[in-house]
Amino acid sequence: MIEESMWLSEKEASEVLSVDKQSLEALRERGFLKPGCHWRSSNDPKQLPWKPKVFYFIRGCKEVIEYLEHTDDSFHQKAA
Repeated sequence: MIEESMWLSEKEASEVLSVDKQSLEALRERGFLKPGCHWRSSNDPKQLPWKPKVFYFIRGCKEVIEYLEHTDDSFHQKAA
C-alpha cells in the first residue's frame, strides 16, 4: 500500500493521483505544485542538469489537485 506521505516517481504519482504525467508537469510549470513542497528533482548527478527525474509528495499534490477539481471548473483545461 502506498502511503500519502511518500515521495513517488512521476510515473507512480501519475497512477496514484489519477492524473497523467503531462498534467503533473503542467501543474508544476504553472506554479500550482511548488518545488520542495510538492515536488523535487532527483539529485542523481547522471541526470543533471537536463531533464532530471521528478519525485512528487503525494499528500501535498493530492490536496492541490482535489482543491482545484472542486473550486475551478477549468481545472482539466489548466492541467492539460
